[in-house]
Amino acid sequence: MPFIDIAFAAEVSRFEDPEFEEHARRNCNEDPRTRQYAIEELRNMVYERGECHPRRMDDAYLLRFLRCRRFIPALAHKLMVRYEEFRRKNSYLYDCSAFGLQKVKHVYGGTLPESPVNGRITLMRFGKWDTEAVPIVDVVRCALIMDEIAVMQPKLQILGVTIIVDLEGLSVRHVRHLTPTIAGQIVSLMGVNFPLLMHGLHIINYNWFLNTFFYVFKQFIPSAAWGRMHFHGYDMSSLHKHIDPSSLPPEYGGTCRHVISTEEWLRKVNMYKDDFMVQELRDLGFTVKD
Repeated sequence: MPFIDIAFAAEVSRFEDPEFEEHARRNCNEDPRTRQYAIEELRNMVYERGECHPRRMDDAYLLRFLRCRRFIPALAHKLMVRYEEFRRKNSYLYDCSAFGLQKVKHVYGGTLPESPVNGRITLMRFGKWDTEAVPIVDVVRCALIMDEIAVMQPKLQILGVTIIVDLEGLSVRHVRHLTPTIAGQIVSLMGVNFPLLMHGLHIINYNWFLNTFFYVFKQFIPSAAWGRMHFHGYDMSSLHKHIDPSSLPPEYGGTCRHVISTEEWLRKVNMYKDDFMVQELRDLGFTVKD
């Protein structure tokens, strides 16, 4: 089986690999000896406080929130409350075909395999968005389905993600669609209101237009996140100080041979999806064809 197919078969895996135990300790402050105690503490907190009513309360579900908040139950609970509120306020985003967003094309991408330091390298390239062919709501929905599938995978819960926002080609025709509501949704999906371990956000290939773009977003970015944001302009050597070139595509001075587009990712995950993933996506509100 080619490497890329092996990678996508792993994309739907929920196997807790013992080989990632050290990564879990370093990235998530996870200790196998106290893991169950933290899960029970979070579960009791949810029931006792009644601030949210998650659709699942099993160990695996609670674990994803603990892992991206350093196994501190109080912080994991706050994140869960925000996530459930995001789902409630934005339920219409889930009302779509989970694997029918191929028209978003190259707005998102990623490199494989994951970096042991930076996790999954995710590319957001809004300048490649065809505003005439793809409504902004579908651009957000595509990020949403990618996030929801990512957090099902224990490996990504542990390794986390690093996002590169490439503003090459961004113009007024793009920014005019970025309402405060849309900006808030995108920031939420970057880990603010979502159970994703975020290592860093790197913004590249921008000029004076960044001020217009960034003004829409900055009001939704919490103060704690600013320390993980890095502005590189067109200086790829600056980016390389944070992300090894072996995990970057050639256009960013990298050597990674496996750069996956939105279209390919959706097609491959659809090919390898299992019954658990299908049911999970349907429970979330997505449509998934048999």
